[in-house]
Amino acid sequence: MAKTTLTISSKNYSSWSLRGWLLAKFSGLEFEEVITAPDDASARAEILLLSSSILVPCLRHEGATIWDTLAIAEYLNEVMPDAGLLPADRIRRAHCRSICGEIHSGFTTLRASLPVNLKGHFPGFKIWSRAQADIDRVCTIWRECLAESGGPFLFGERTMADAMYAPVVTRFMTYDVKLDPALAAYAKTIMAMSEMQEWIEAAMAEPADIEELEVEY
Repeated sequence: MAKTTLTISSKNYSSWSLRGWLLAKFSGLEFEEVITAPDDASARAEILLLSSSILVPCLRHEGATIWDTLAIAEYLNEVMPDAGLLPADRIRRAHCRSICGEIHSGFTTLRASLPVNLKGHFPGFKIWSRAQADIDRVCTIWRECLAESGGPFLFGERTMADAMYAPVVTRFMTYDVKLDPALAAYAKTIMAMSEMQEWIEAAMAEPADIEELEVEY
């Protein structure tokens, strides 16, 4: 049987790679990482969002090739149903899918003005008013989910939603976005996960030449 692989790109800059990797980790599926070199065309397209069809991250498992992050999440939910990637309750499951779809397709100003950069830290960073609107919407989503679930994750136990919003947490940390106590506690919970710590450690060790890329996502 062919081995299961997950193709990813930069751990310091790639929000989509982080999402796919966390989803696979949350599912419990064993996989091997395949790192796409930063000078590879597909990696540059993924990091810079220059391509309308991003093929990273890409999960290969038992003959299936899945590259869209939401598709990866739904596939993993099917093959690892006991992992809890989606809530058991029908209404909460629909809510989870909705907020995952929103972060998957929206928040373009937030992406452009606060690019993921795990090595960076910019206290007092000036945030555009349009980006602030995206930040406010994210905070509303988190606040509503946490009020309903009681935390510590968006739906109580961690789900695909926490994987999808984890890169936003790192953005807020990098650019010193101020959060109220409940949201700050959620961000701390995400950053303290062993999977996040593993990813961040690898990002910090990443070759510096990736930083030559003009990251605009």
